[in-house]
Amino acid sequence: MSTISLRVSDEENKLIQTYVSANNLNLSSFIRDVILEKIEDDMNLDEDRILHARELMKKEKIYDHEDVWKELGV
Repeated sequence: MSTISLRVSDEENKLIQTYVSANNLNLSSFIRDVILEKIEDDMNLDEDRILHARELMKKEKIYDHEDVWKELGV
């Protein structure tokens, strides 16, 4: 298992400690869960963007080279 450390201001530390204590949470578990949730949310956003792009591609008109030549008068 690895350890990750981070720097926070005294004010941020107080806020985090107060929140964790008030909600009877383990600090390490809380921070890990928040980080992993953020990563998961970002990955879902990326997946949604990809799916949206695929749907847009299905709606686009596709031209083959002969259509383009006709359009250009070649």
